[in-house]
Amino acid sequence: MLILLGGMARNLTENRTRNTLIVIVIFGLCSFFYILGAWQKSGSGGGDKTHKWVLEQIKCAQLPNLSFETHHSASNLPNDTGSSKIEPFKPCDEQYTDYTPCEEQKRAMTFPRDNMIYRERHCPPDKEKLYCLIPAPKGYVAPFRWPKSRDFVPYANVPHKSLTVEKAIQNWVHYEGDVFRFPGGGTQFPQGADKYIDQLASVIPIAEGKVRTALDTGCGVASLGAYLLKKNVLTMSFAPRDNHEAQVQFALERGVPAYIGVLGSIKLPFPSRVFDMAHCSRCLIPWSGNDGMYMMEVDRVLRPGGYWVLSGPPIGWKIHYKGWQRSKEDLRNEQRKIEQFAQLLCWNKISEKDGIAIWRKRLNDKSCTMKQDNPKGGKCDLTSDSDVWYKKMEVCIAPLPEVNSVSEVAGGQLEPFPKRLYAVPPRITLGSVPGFSVQSYEEDNNLWQKHVKAYKKTNNLLDTGRYRNIMDMNAGLGSFAAALESPKLWVMNVIPTIANTSTLGVIYERGLIGMYHDWCEGFSTYPRTYDLIHSNDVFSLYQNKCQFEDILLEMDRILRPEGAVIIRDKVDVLVKVEKIANAMRWKTRLADHEGGPHVPEKILFAVKQYWDIAKTSS
Repeated sequence: MLILLGGMARNLTENRTRNTLIVIVIFGLCSFFYILGAWQKSGSGGGDKTHKWVLEQIKCAQLPNLSFETHHSASNLPNDTGSSKIEPFKPCDEQYTDYTPCEEQKRAMTFPRDNMIYRERHCPPDKEKLYCLIPAPKGYVAPFRWPKSRDFVPYANVPHKSLTVEKAIQNWVHYEGDVFRFPGGGTQFPQGADKYIDQLASVIPIAEGKVRTALDTGCGVASLGAYLLKKNVLTMSFAPRDNHEAQVQFALERGVPAYIGVLGSIKLPFPSRVFDMAHCSRCLIPWSGNDGMYMMEVDRVLRPGGYWVLSGPPIGWKIHYKGWQRSKEDLRNEQRKIEQFAQLLCWNKISEKDGIAIWRKRLNDKSCTMKQDNPKGGKCDLTSDSDVWYKKMEVCIAPLPEVNSVSEVAGGQLEPFPKRLYAVPPRITLGSVPGFSVQSYEEDNNLWQKHVKAYKKTNNLLDTGRYRNIMDMNAGLGSFAAALESPKLWVMNVIPTIANTSTLGVIYERGLIGMYHDWCEGFSTYPRTYDLIHSNDVFSLYQNKCQFEDILLEMDRILRPEGAVIIRDKVDVLVKVEKIANAMRWKTRLADHEGGPHVPEKILFAVKQYWDIAKTSS
């Protein structure tokens, strides 16, 4: 007993001594740095050099045991941020492997077929939302790396063969063993996209950097967009989810930008004046119908001086009318109406040859006075050229910014790409984007170059080709995408519809692509179509709009197995996000801001774990 008491006494004495020593050390360090600071401010003894030396020593001391864990623990956060427990999310049923929440087939069939309304976005109400994890198909494997992915897709990833039968003679896609092979053909160019693009390039300055952003309406498996990448042209391709099974899914699996969409009754999710070229190759869009409404919508999104390409019916009807199984009169009338609408829009037809017609949009409204004899062809009353989300398409012509002469490009002249990537966009120069100036634009570029450099220290695969399809959920001025710009990857720059300022027009003026979206809803894409997702302040932006679970489950749906996530946000928000992410089988690591542990903004790095239907059932 005495021995035990003696041992306890010694421990108490040692603890007191240790505590006293710690207090003395801390007091001594505080005194030292106080005196050091006073010495530096006094200007004596080369304070700047001493300060730099101290920082270098701290930096060196941290490197051997670098930790990406945050210095802000959940216990120190307000409102019991980290106290609630999240139950693990279960896998969804196998039938949801290709689930697209806002283009779900059963729901679509309950809507009118007029103007393709039933193929537009129709998202489920809250009570019908899925709160489970979308499974990958059995045998899912990592896609081939670009450029091999352009030509080959593993069958296990998109196990749908119908297009190989329906489009066999048009060279869309062939099934060969365990892979699909894409020869580069299309309905209007069965011999391959390269030859077709050469035909376009004989009229349009595609190879000069003047055409950088393109829109392909009714894209099929996006072979045009895939081969335009060789010309450094970024194409936003879209097609509906219809009986042509998985066409957009194939496009994204190939590593080509695409989304599920249709020209129906709702405006396209882009601001005005953003594409250098728009294209339709037998896309089955009724251009001659609805009083020219669809051509007017193309005119809205086409940049002044931009090009519209139409190939297939009715172009070349004199030669092909028998093969199209339509009468000469029917096809002649259809082309006549298209020509009339083009004149109404002041488009100049610059070529019609070999079944391909090309028009060029007017440079400004001064150069061609709008015809007012058509009461349905007047100018649109636009309060904002970015107010398009779920807004009805109109039979009117979008006005262009005012100019001083007939030769001036409305909205400003763009530099050829790649110079336009960092040139100050005209929308910034002209003060068209509230809250942004030339100086703040340049500062934003510098900031994101630093951010991306810091990301690469954590994930050194960022720009190696490991991640081909990248999404930026809140893209701002597009500086994240600009810092990553490489032929090895492309970025879908999303501007949330609830953002204070629309900057998507600026993004396009930089030669990048993107679209509007509301993250309380499902994105218009198939599951497993993005390799990396970047989120900057998305959760803070949506904090009082919808549940974090809704956004994270949607991110999980569109992210490939073993795909990566980078989430930048406030620390209290990220602690909540990390708990949900862990419940979704993500591996996470919360890291300090590159500016140091005392910056309240942190970065959450995550990797989605691999699992598929087979592993779930076992």
